Amino acid sequence: MMLVDTHCHLMDQQFADDLDDVIRRAEAEGIGRMIVPAVDLATAHEVIRIAEAYPNVYAAVGIHPESANDVPASHFDEIERLAKHEKVVAIGEIGLDYYWDSAPHAVQQDVMARQIEIAKRVGLPIIVHNRESTEDIIQLLDRMNVAESGGVMHCFSGSENDARRCLAMGMYISFGGPVTFKKADDVRAVAAVIPDDRILVETDSPYLSPHPFRGKRNEPSRVKIVAQQVADVRNVSLEALAAQTTANALRLFSKVGL
Repeated sequence: MMLVDTHCHLMDQQFADDLDDVIRRAEAEGIGRMIVPAVDLATAHEVIRIAEAYPNVYAAVGIHPESANDVPASHFDEIERLAKHEKVVAIGEIGLDYYWDSAPHAVQQDVMARQIEIAKRVGLPIIVHNRESTEDIIQLLDRMNVAESGGVMHCFSGSENDARRCLAMGMYISFGGPVTFKKADDVRAVAAVIPDDRILVETDSPYLSPHPFRGKRNEPSRVKIVAQQVADVRNVSLEALAAQTTANALRLFSKVGL
């Protein structure tokens, strides 16, 4: 049995002292691939360095909405250049975040749109962050014809209708630790109905650790807990869910299969 953690921030300082151990624990739990998204240009270089150091780790490069203020044009050029690295499998983490509001909404939307265009040019999918910006995200994805690049709605927490609108544009839907939280019945209900060929799992490490580790540092080995919860709500075995989500991850992030 193999699982793919499609979203883990292994470049985070919380892993600075024991990254080797974190990756070994993940591999021991059957986590055969890990995808590490950047959040700005500096971390884009860092995630590539980590991916080069570990055979089962891959990178995504992009500018997170919290880093969207005052992005020089040269940063987009560098993201596009880095996207051609052999171990970069996506443009991300990109999107909108109206909770922190670190940049004006129009600026966030422009930064996201420019990176979707990069994804189309380099032939990579996108990894989408959404916090309190669902309607604007969906409208932007539709306007940008995101089906040309494809991508995933990371750590999905929207409604079933939101999910169906994203699915209609060719997006995949990924679930993380929150699907295990006691009061997350709405998220579990959505996880139960996502088409088999569009569902993914992740940890968003070091954040959003699943129950019973909520509040502690998360790490990729715990994607197995997420997968078990998703399997339970879909009435399938963990092995079947692992096989399906791994096949989906290798299809979306096609360079991971190299």
